[in-house]
Amino acid sequence: MRGDWTRLPEDVRAGITERTGPVRRVRAAPSGSNAAFAATVTGAAGAAFVKAAPKTAPDQDGAQVRALRREALIAPCVPEFAPRLLCTAEAGGWLAVGFEVVNGRHADYSPGSPDLETLAKAIHHLQGTPCPAPVEMRVERRWESLVPDASPMAGDAFLHTDLNPHNILIEADDRAYVVDWGFASRGAPWVEIAQVVPWLLHAGHTPADAERWAARFPSWAGAAPAAIDLHAHASAERWRRRAAADPNAAPAANLAVAQQWANHRTSRAL
Repeated sequence: MRGDWTRLPEDVRAGITERTGPVRRVRAAPSGSNAAFAATVTGAAGAAFVKAAPKTAPDQDGAQVRALRREALIAPCVPEFAPRLLCTAEAGGWLAVGFEVVNGRHADYSPGSPDLETLAKAIHHLQGTPCPAPVEMRVERRWESLVPDASPMAGDAFLHTDLNPHNILIEADDRAYVVDWGFASRGAPWVEIAQVVPWLLHAGHTPADAERWAARFPSWAGAAPAAIDLHAHASAERWRRRAAADPNAAPAANLAVAQQWANHRTSRAL
């Protein structure tokens, strides 16, 4: 269970309670899948949003632990975007990271939503931010098995790479936070927007409308159309492969919107 506090090793819990004080309440996160444990932990001295995951072996990090390590390194480099890192604890084969609690709602990407402007401001700001030194992942590496040449996606721009609506939290005063930095990468700046397009389709936009929204970004407007085509078709192929490998692990809607966008790019090129 993602909110089972007792599942964490005692020394990890002690590392968290050094910050929060004795625990009074643990509320599991309602969504997300990048950590085995994710919950708001409230103690006598305060609260922290805690994510934790086990290693695959005593001396081997699994994918979730690697993502948490990256997030703990990167979040302090982007205080204008990310919640503050409050604590880390590692013991008993587990790594836990605790962040400032953001009491915000998830963004709404549906057509006409004012949150689309909030998203655009965040992307503009992000694209004007030099890539922090701890960001070492190269975005093109994710696509190398799907395309003959992924080099059009390469670059040194700072990319979050997963600006889905659940990763944009908007507080009552309209301040927006960007969370889940575990897959931040270096790459061509237009890739950030390409990663957002399918989320716009999920929210009800047509491919043409989503691309009109994307055209406000100089990185997208200046990208080679063939490079965007490459990304769209690679995204569809990725979801096809995941669905073939395990239909239950690959939501059908993800393949549907990826294929919808790929078809749009094909028809545009004809």
